[in-house]
Amino acid sequence: MSLSNRVAIVTGSGQGIGREIALMLSELGASVVISDVNAATAKEVAAEIEAKNGKSLAIPVNVIIAAEVNKLVEQALSSFGHIDILVNNAGVTRDGLLLRMSEADWDMVLNINLKGAFICTQAVLRHMIRQRWGRIVNMASVVGLTGNAGQANYSASKAGLIGLTKSTAREVASRGITVNAVAPGFIDTGMTQKLSENVKQELLKQIPVGFIGTPKDVAYAVSFLVSEEAHYITGQVINVNGGMAMT
Repeated sequence: MSLSNRVAIVTGSGQGIGREIALMLSELGASVVISDVNAATAKEVAAEIEAKNGKSLAIPVNVIIAAEVNKLVEQALSSFGHIDILVNNAGVTRDGLLLRMSEADWDMVLNINLKGAFICTQAVLRHMIRQRWGRIVNMASVVGLTGNAGQANYSASKAGLIGLTKSTAREVASRGITVNAVAPGFIDTGMTQKLSENVKQELLKQIPVGFIGTPKDVAYAVSFLVSEEAHYITGQVINVNGGMAMT
């Protein structure tokens, strides 16, 4: 599998799963645009790629501001000439029981996780359609399939991403563009590391393989979906969850 001469934009790639995806795409030969709301971490990941002789560009972006996203696309095109891959990974959580959830927390999660993916997808699609080749991967979640107490906003945003994935896939399939989603389960990131040991042990009981996944496990799935070899796969949700949810 090679991504030589491909150009990828990965949102939310300053840390965690997004960072691992960006690094792996670079290792496979892609030039990678590191997009993150945190300028400092974006620069760190870009520097890490360049230290290994990869090509990268760090651009701080708030994905819910269309003007910033459009500027990101313009800068990527100016630097690399084309855009082949978009990974909509940027996301946040604001957990709480539905009865106590504020409207602000609902709006923030839906805006960043779902509207942000819509804005980024719309921004790159015109270019991908012209070149008749593209790969878009949306980062969903196991809770977008199963729901989860205390995460009504997050679950709704990820379920919405799945609907966005399938609809977009139908619209652009004839133009050589595939659109898929990856739905991670319990992954070892900074967010899950903050959980208590008791909570982790309870979660492990729900995972048939018996261990927690890593960001690389997710990055492997994304790397395949954006490759030429995955040209006959579109509109799908690839579960990376150790059997936590089987659909």
